[in-house]
Amino acid sequence: MKLITAIIQPDKLDCVREALYAAEIKRITVSRVTGHGQQEPDEDVYRGVKVVPNLSPKVRLDIACNDEFVDITCNAIISSARHCGGEIGDGKIFIQDLLDCIRIRTGERGGSAI
Repeated sequence: MKLITAIIQPDKLDCVREALYAAEIKRITVSRVTGHGQQEPDEDVYRGVKVVPNLSPKVRLDIACNDEFVDITCNAIISSARHCGGEIGDGKIFIQDLLDCIRIRTGERGGSAI
């Protein structure tokens, strides 16, 4: 079992969600987050003063899946989250081993609980 965490641009959330659904990945957790990477933050004007925020808004997707769905999930995210030709700030995907999963309702454990 793996835990896939993807950090993507907010404007790509609907595209990624639709691509995951088309790949039959239907169980995801979505969080609004802020972060800072290589992407240059946009300048804002606040009361006549230019302000550069330190953190950019992003969307975090957490997807627990069995090993056979890792490539399917990552490919769906990559193909739908990338802007035309790829741009700085398109995001990252992190894949971690998931030791166990327990469904609270039934007490079921492991890959079948996902």
